[in-house]
Amino acid sequence: MTQARDRDPDHAGAWPDLPFEAWGDTCATLHMWTQVVGKVRMAHAPSINHWWHVPLYVGARGLTTSPIPYGSRLFEIDFDFIDHRLIVRTSEGRSEAFALEAMTVADFHAEVMGRLRALDLETRIWTTPVEVPNPVPFEQDRAHGAYDRDHAGRFWRILVQASRLLAAFRGRFIGKASHVHFFWGSFDLAATRFSGRIAPVHPGAPNVADRVTREAYSHEVSSCGLWPGGPALPEPMFYAYAYPEPDGFADWPVEPAGAAYRRELGEFVLPYDAVRRAADPDAALTAFLQSTYEAAAVRGGWDRAALERA
Repeated sequence: MTQARDRDPDHAGAWPDLPFEAWGDTCATLHMWTQVVGKVRMAHAPSINHWWHVPLYVGARGLTTSPIPYGSRLFEIDFDFIDHRLIVRTSEGRSEAFALEAMTVADFHAEVMGRLRALDLETRIWTTPVEVPNPVPFEQDRAHGAYDRDHAGRFWRILVQASRLLAAFRGRFIGKASHVHFFWGSFDLAATRFSGRIAPVHPGAPNVADRVTREAYSHEVSSCGLWPGGPALPEPMFYAYAYPEPDGFADWPVEPAGAAYRRELGEFVLPYDAVRRAADPDAALTAFLQSTYEAAAVRGGWDRAALERA
Protein backbone atom coordinates (compact mmCIF):
# COMPACT_ATOMS: atom_id res chain seq x y z
CA MET A 1 0.00 0.00 0.00
CA THR A 2 2.79 2.44 0.90
CA GLN A 3 4.70 1.72 -2.32
CA ALA A 4 1.57 2.25 -4.39
CA ARG A 5 0.92 5.60 -2.71
CA ASP A 6 4.53 6.69 -3.26
CA ARG A 7 4.13 6.03 -7.00
CA ASP A 8 0.97 8.15 -7.18
CA PRO A 9 1.50 10.34 -10.29
CA ASP A 10 -0.40 13.18 -8.61
CA HIS A 11 2.12 13.19 -5.74
CA ALA A 12 -0.82 13.25 -3.30
CA GLY A 13 1.06 11.36 -0.61
CA ALA A 14 4.28 13.35 -0.74
CA TRP A 15 2.76 16.72 -1.67
CA PRO A 16 -0.67 16.82 0.01
CA ASP A 17 -3.24 19.55 -0.31
CA LEU A 18 -3.27 21.96 2.66
CA PRO A 19 -5.82 24.77 2.21
CA PHE A 20 -5.20 27.38 4.88
CA GLU A 21 -8.87 28.02 5.50
CA ALA A 22 -9.25 24.39 6.56
CA TRP A 23 -6.31 24.22 8.94
CA GLY A 24 -5.76 27.83 10.04
CA ASP A 25 -6.84 27.19 13.63
CA THR A 26 -4.53 24.16 13.95
CA CYS A 27 -1.72 26.18 12.37
CA ALA A 28 -2.15 28.97 14.95
CA THR A 29 -2.10 26.45 17.80
CA LEU A 30 0.99 24.66 16.47
CA HIS A 31 2.73 28.01 16.10
CA MET A 32 2.34 28.63 19.83
CA TRP A 33 3.21 25.04 20.80
CA THR A 34 6.44 25.17 18.81
CA GLN A 35 7.29 28.46 20.51
CA VAL A 36 6.97 26.79 23.92
CA VAL A 37 9.33 23.98 22.89
CA GLY A 38 11.65 26.29 20.99
CA LYS A 39 12.06 28.53 24.02
CA VAL A 40 13.06 25.48 26.07
CA ARG A 41 15.85 24.81 23.57
CA MET A 42 16.88 28.47 23.61
CA ALA A 43 17.05 28.45 27.42
CA HIS A 44 19.75 25.77 27.47
CA ALA A 45 21.56 25.76 24.11
CA PRO A 46 24.76 27.81 23.80
CA SER A 47 24.36 30.90 21.62
CA ILE A 48 25.31 30.55 17.96
CA ASN A 49 25.63 33.32 15.39
CA HIS A 50 22.49 34.31 13.48
CA TRP A 51 20.34 32.73 16.25
CA TRP A 52 21.07 29.26 14.88
CA HIS A 53 20.77 27.83 18.41
CA VAL A 54 17.00 28.41 18.53
CA PRO A 55 15.28 26.65 15.59
CA LEU A 56 13.72 23.21 15.31
CA TYR A 57 14.52 20.66 12.60
CA VAL A 58 12.47 18.41 10.35
CA GLY A 59 12.79 14.78 11.43
CA ALA A 60 11.57 11.41 10.20
CA ARG A 61 8.42 11.65 12.34
CA GLY A 62 7.89 15.37 12.86
CA LEU A 63 9.86 18.29 14.29
CA THR A 64 12.72 17.97 16.75
CA THR A 65 14.84 20.27 18.88
CA SER A 66 17.89 18.07 18.21
CA PRO A 67 20.02 17.30 21.33
CA ILE A 68 20.03 20.05 23.97
CA PRO A 69 22.77 20.20 26.63
CA TYR A 70 21.78 20.09 30.30
CA GLY A 71 24.85 19.88 32.52
CA SER A 72 26.59 16.63 31.61
CA ARG A 73 23.41 15.27 30.04
CA LEU A 74 21.56 15.75 26.77
CA PHE A 75 17.84 15.85 26.13
CA GLU A 76 15.64 16.44 23.13
CA ILE A 77 11.98 17.18 22.50
CA ASP A 78 10.14 15.78 19.49
CA PHE A 79 6.80 16.55 17.92
CA ASP A 80 5.73 13.17 16.50
CA PHE A 81 3.16 13.85 13.79
CA ILE A 82 2.69 10.16 12.97
CA ASP A 83 1.60 8.93 16.41
CA HIS A 84 0.76 12.50 17.48
CA ARG A 85 2.74 12.70 20.66
CA LEU A 86 5.15 15.14 22.28
CA ILE A 87 8.16 13.19 23.56
CA VAL A 88 11.00 14.30 25.83
CA ARG A 89 14.01 11.96 25.90
CA THR A 90 17.27 12.16 27.88
CA SER A 91 20.71 10.69 27.29
CA GLU A 92 20.13 8.56 30.41
CA GLY A 93 17.42 6.62 28.62
CA ARG A 94 14.52 8.26 30.45
CA SER A 95 11.52 9.70 28.65
CA GLU A 96 8.18 11.40 29.16
CA ALA A 97 5.41 11.84 26.60
CA PHE A 98 1.85 13.03 26.17
CA ALA A 99 -0.69 12.97 23.35
CA LEU A 100 -0.95 15.79 20.85
CA GLU A 101 -4.63 16.56 20.79
CA ALA A 102 -6.90 19.56 21.11
CA MET A 103 -5.66 21.51 24.14
CA THR A 104 -5.05 25.15 24.94
CA VAL A 105 -1.60 26.68 24.80
CA ALA A 106 -1.84 27.15 28.57
CA ASP A 107 -2.42 23.43 29.09
CA PHE A 108 0.31 22.49 26.59
CA HIS A 109 2.79 24.75 28.36
CA ALA A 110 1.89 23.20 31.72
CA GLU A 111 2.31 19.67 30.30
CA VAL A 112 5.73 20.44 28.81
CA MET A 113 7.02 22.01 32.00
CA GLY A 114 5.66 19.14 34.08
CA ARG A 115 7.37 16.53 31.92
CA LEU A 116 10.65 18.41 32.11
CA ARG A 117 10.44 18.52 35.91
CA ALA A 118 9.69 14.80 35.99
CA LEU A 119 12.99 14.24 34.17
CA ASP A 120 14.90 16.60 36.49
CA LEU A 121 15.25 19.17 33.72
CA GLU A 122 14.37 22.35 35.57
CA THR A 123 13.72 25.07 33.00
CA ARG A 124 12.62 28.68 33.08
CA ILE A 125 11.53 30.43 29.90
CA TRP A 126 10.15 33.82 29.00
CA THR A 127 6.56 32.83 28.33
CA THR A 128 5.55 35.66 26.01
CA PRO A 129 5.45 34.53 22.35
CA VAL A 130 7.53 36.40 19.79
CA GLU A 131 7.06 37.68 16.24
CA VAL A 132 3.28 37.87 16.58
CA PRO A 133 0.98 40.86 17.12
CA ASN A 134 -0.71 41.19 20.51
CA PRO A 135 1.17 38.31 22.17
CA VAL A 136 -0.50 36.50 25.07
CA PRO A 137 1.75 34.68 27.60
CA PHE A 138 1.57 30.91 27.19
CA GLU A 139 0.10 30.29 30.62
CA GLN A 140 -2.75 32.70 29.85
CA ASP A 141 -3.51 31.61 26.29
CA ARG A 142 -6.78 29.70 26.20
CA ALA A 143 -7.82 31.03 22.79
CA HIS A 144 -5.60 28.69 20.75
CA GLY A 145 -6.38 25.03 21.27
CA ALA A 146 -7.38 23.45 17.95
CA TYR A 147 -5.54 20.37 16.73
CA ASP A 148 -6.50 18.34 13.68
CA ARG A 149 -4.30 15.26 13.26
CA ASP A 150 -4.76 15.02 9.52
CA HIS A 151 -3.78 18.62 8.85
CA ALA A 152 -0.83 18.50 11.24
CA GLY A 153 0.38 15.39 9.43
CA ARG A 154 -0.04 17.02 6.03
CA PHE A 155 1.95 20.03 7.16
CA TRP A 156 4.78 17.79 8.33
CA ARG A 157 4.80 15.84 5.03
CA ILE A 158 5.13 19.13 3.15
CA LEU A 159 8.02 20.11 5.43
CA VAL A 160 9.70 16.78 4.62
CA GLN A 161 9.62 17.50 0.89
CA ALA A 162 10.72 21.10 1.27
CA SER A 163 13.49 20.14 3.70
CA ARG A 164 15.05 17.48 1.46
CA LEU A 165 15.08 19.80 -1.57
CA LEU A 166 16.45 22.73 0.41
CA ALA A 167 19.17 20.44 1.76
CA ALA A 168 20.12 19.34 -1.76
CA PHE A 169 20.17 22.98 -2.86
CA ARG A 170 22.37 23.87 0.14
CA GLY A 171 24.84 21.16 -0.91
CA ARG A 172 25.59 22.99 -4.15
CA PHE A 173 27.04 25.95 -2.24
CA ILE A 174 30.50 25.86 -0.65
CA GLY A 175 30.34 29.27 0.97
CA LYS A 176 28.88 29.87 4.41
CA ALA A 177 25.33 28.52 4.60
CA SER A 178 22.80 27.76 7.30
CA HIS A 179 21.30 24.38 8.02
CA VAL A 180 17.75 23.83 6.84
CA HIS A 181 15.87 24.76 9.96
CA PHE A 182 12.41 25.65 11.23
CA PHE A 183 12.15 29.00 12.97
CA TRP A 184 9.32 28.81 15.48
CA GLY A 185 9.08 32.59 15.83
CA SER A 186 8.13 33.22 12.22
CA PHE A 187 6.85 29.62 11.86
CA ASP A 188 8.70 28.91 8.63
CA LEU A 189 11.29 26.57 7.18
CA ALA A 190 14.38 28.41 5.97
CA ALA A 191 17.83 28.00 4.43
CA THR A 192 20.27 30.86 3.91
CA ARG A 193 23.38 31.43 1.80
CA PHE A 194 25.93 34.16 2.57
CA SER A 195 28.07 36.21 0.20
CA GLY A 196 30.77 36.66 2.86
CA ARG A 197 30.40 40.44 2.98
CA ILE A 198 29.15 42.49 5.93
CA ALA A 199 25.65 43.92 5.43
CA PRO A 200 24.35 47.35 6.40
CA VAL A 201 22.58 47.49 9.77
CA HIS A 202 19.12 45.97 9.38
CA PRO A 203 16.32 48.55 9.84
CA GLY A 204 14.20 46.15 11.89
CA ALA A 205 10.96 44.23 11.37
CA PRO A 206 7.49 44.32 12.95
CA ASN A 207 7.14 42.39 16.23
CA VAL A 208 10.86 41.46 16.25
CA ALA A 209 13.49 42.92 18.56
CA ASP A 210 16.19 44.89 16.75
CA ARG A 211 18.93 42.79 18.36
CA VAL A 212 17.43 39.73 16.67
CA THR A 213 17.27 41.15 13.15
CA ARG A 214 20.67 42.82 13.41
CA GLU A 215 22.35 39.58 14.39
CA ALA A 216 20.38 37.52 11.85
CA TYR A 217 21.26 39.89 9.00
CA SER A 218 24.77 40.96 9.99
CA HIS A 219 26.07 39.72 6.62
CA GLU A 220 24.66 39.70 3.10
CA VAL A 221 22.23 36.85 2.52
CA SER A 222 20.12 35.07 -0.03
CA SER A 223 17.42 33.23 1.90
CA CYS A 224 14.63 30.90 0.86
CA GLY A 225 12.08 28.66 2.48
CA LEU A 226 8.48 27.68 3.07
CA TRP A 227 5.81 29.57 5.00
CA PRO A 228 2.50 27.77 5.74
CA GLY A 229 0.34 30.86 5.35
CA GLY A 230 -1.49 33.23 7.66
CA PRO A 231 -4.48 35.58 7.78
CA ALA A 232 -2.75 38.16 5.55
CA LEU A 233 -1.60 35.60 2.97
CA PRO A 234 -3.89 32.58 3.41
CA GLU A 235 -2.04 29.90 1.44
CA PRO A 236 1.26 28.03 1.81
CA MET A 237 4.07 29.78 -0.04
CA PHE A 238 7.67 29.18 -0.96
CA TYR A 239 9.62 32.41 -0.66
CA ALA A 240 13.02 33.91 -1.45
CA TYR A 241 14.58 37.25 -0.62
CA ALA A 242 17.93 39.01 -0.40
CA TYR A 243 19.31 41.33 2.24
CA PRO A 244 20.32 43.90 1.32
CA GLU A 245 18.18 43.72 -1.79
CA PRO A 246 20.39 44.67 -4.75
CA ASP A 247 19.25 46.91 -7.59
CA GLY A 248 17.35 44.96 -10.22
CA PHE A 249 16.62 42.04 -7.91
CA ALA A 250 12.84 42.36 -8.20
CA ASP A 251 12.98 42.40 -12.01
CA TRP A 252 15.02 39.22 -12.37
CA PRO A 253 13.21 36.55 -14.46
CA VAL A 254 12.55 33.67 -12.08
CA GLU A 255 11.15 30.18 -12.62
CA PRO A 256 8.80 28.35 -12.73
CA ALA A 257 5.58 29.86 -14.02
CA GLY A 258 3.59 31.16 -11.08
CA ALA A 259 6.57 32.65 -9.26
CA ALA A 260 6.46 36.42 -8.83
CA TYR A 261 7.96 39.27 -6.83
CA ARG A 262 5.62 40.72 -4.20
CA ARG A 263 6.67 44.29 -3.52
CA GLU A 264 4.62 44.57 -0.32
CA LEU A 265 6.64 41.62 1.04
CA GLY A 266 9.98 42.39 -0.59
CA GLU A 267 10.18 38.74 -1.63
CA PHE A 268 9.72 36.37 -4.53
CA VAL A 269 6.92 33.93 -3.79
CA LEU A 270 5.77 30.68 -5.36
CA PRO A 271 2.45 29.22 -4.22
CA TYR A 272 2.80 25.74 -2.77
CA ASP A 273 -0.05 24.58 -5.00
CA ALA A 274 1.96 25.53 -8.11
CA VAL A 275 4.65 23.11 -6.95
CA ARG A 276 2.23 20.42 -5.78
CA ARG A 277 0.41 20.39 -9.12
CA ALA A 278 3.53 20.51 -11.29
CA ALA A 279 4.39 17.49 -13.42
CA ASP A 280 7.72 17.36 -11.57
CA PRO A 281 7.44 19.13 -8.17
CA ASP A 282 11.12 18.59 -7.37
CA ALA A 283 12.21 20.30 -10.58
CA ALA A 284 9.73 23.15 -10.12
CA LEU A 285 10.90 23.99 -6.61
CA THR A 286 14.58 23.58 -7.49
CA ALA A 287 14.14 26.01 -10.40
CA PHE A 288 12.63 28.55 -8.03
CA LEU A 289 15.45 28.18 -5.51
CA GLN A 290 18.16 28.45 -8.16
CA SER A 291 16.70 31.35 -10.14
CA THR A 292 15.95 33.47 -7.07
CA TYR A 293 19.45 32.83 -5.73
CA GLU A 294 20.86 33.94 -9.08
CA ALA A 295 18.83 37.14 -8.79
CA ALA A 296 20.64 37.89 -5.53
CA ALA A 297 24.07 36.66 -6.59
CA VAL A 298 24.22 38.24 -10.04
CA ARG A 299 22.59 41.54 -9.14
CA GLY A 300 24.52 41.65 -5.87
CA GLY A 301 27.89 40.90 -7.46
CA TRP A 302 28.66 37.79 -5.40
CA ASP A 303 31.90 35.91 -6.09
CA ARG A 304 30.08 32.93 -7.53
CA ALA A 305 33.21 31.09 -8.68
CA ALA A 306 34.43 30.95 -5.08
CA LEU A 307 31.05 30.19 -3.51
CA GLU A 308 29.40 27.59 -5.75
CA ARG A 309 30.17 23.93 -6.31
CA ALA A 310 30.84 23.19 -9.98
